[in-house]
Amino acid sequence: MTEAAWKPHVTVAAHCERDGRYLLVRESIDGREVYNQPAGHLDPGESLLEAVIRETLEETLFRFEPTAMVGIYRYPLPGDDDATFVRFLFRGEVTGPVAGELDADIVAAEWLTYAEVMACRDRHRTPMVMQCIDDARAGRSFPLAIFSPEFV
Repeated sequence: MTEAAWKPHVTVAAHCERDGRYLLVRESIDGREVYNQPAGHLDPGESLLEAVIRETLEETLFRFEPTAMVGIYRYPLPGDDDATFVRFLFRGEVTGPVAGELDADIVAAEWLTYAEVMACRDRHRTPMVMQCIDDARAGRSFPLAIFSPEFV
């Protein structure tokens, strides 16, 4: 008998900053409202860039154009040895909003100042939310050319 292969969850997230404000989504998870970057899972047949564009649109109704990658993060879910998330964080520009409806679990898309993001830190979905913002603020940035066009 062989054990099932362990597979981390591959996710993407968008870092959007405009006029000193950061685009976050307030979402309802397990009956609790939390803040997160526009983010979600990579779907079958989708590139990382396609995924972050799609997720941002679905969760915020803003069109997202990735300009760089900020970093790659690994987050093991506390209390669940099988749940680990690998997040690819992209920085970029947004336009919109466009007409449509937000994903069902999204309460609102909000532009928050850094002080407001810090003030709701106890309501961040994971510690990655703050770490991602701090890394972007520190200037972490990698060109999208680090991804091979054939395998992005």
